[in-house]
Amino acid sequence: QVVLLSSHPYGCRVIQRILEHCLPEQTRPILDELHKGVEHLVKDQYGNYVIQHVLEHGSNEDKSRIIQNLRGRVCALSSHKFASNVMEKAIANAAPSERAILIEEILHPVANVNINGSGSAGAGDTSSLTTSNSSSLVDMMKDQYANYVVQRMLELADTEQRRVLINRIRPMQNVLRKFNYGKHIIA
Repeated sequence: QVVLLSSHPYGCRVIQRILEHCLPEQTRPILDELHKGVEHLVKDQYGNYVIQHVLEHGSNEDKSRIIQNLRGRVCALSSHKFASNVMEKAIANAAPSERAILIEEILHPVANVNINGSGSAGAGDTSSLTTSNSSSLVDMMKDQYANYVVQRMLELADTEQRRVLINRIRPMQNVLRKFNYGKHIIA
C-alpha cells in the first residue's frame, strides 16, 4: 500500500511526514516498500516527490539504493517530466563517487560502448562512438526537462568531468543556440 499511497496527491504528503517524524524502526518497512516501487514512483506525478524526499533527507544507504535503481537509465529518466526532478535530486544528493557514475553514464553510455558485442568499438574505429555519445548529450541539452539535469551536472561535476562535459558541449554551441532549451546550457 505504500507505493499506492505515494502515488496519491495527499498520500504522498503523508508518507513524507511519516519519514520525517517517525522512528527508524517505524520507517524501515515503509522505505523497504518504497525501494521496491522506485521504478514506478520516479515517473509518477506524486510518487516522484516521495523519492526526492528520500534522496534529500534519507540515510546514505537509502540514497544509494535509489541511485543504484536509476543507473543505466539516466538519459531516459532525465527526459521524463517527473523523473527529471528525481534525477536532479539524485545528482545533488549523491555521494561524490555515485555522482561521478551518473555523469559518466551520459559521457560514455554503456549501450554505445558495446557496439560489436566485445565491449569495444572494434578495429580502432571510435568515430561512431564519439558521435553517439555526443548525440545523447545533445538530445539531453535540447530536451525541455533533461537540459536542467545537464545544468545540474555541470554545476556539481568534479573538475575533470566538468572539463569533459564542456569540451563535448563547446563544439555544439551553434546547434544548441537554435533550441530554446539548448540555450540554457550555453548561458
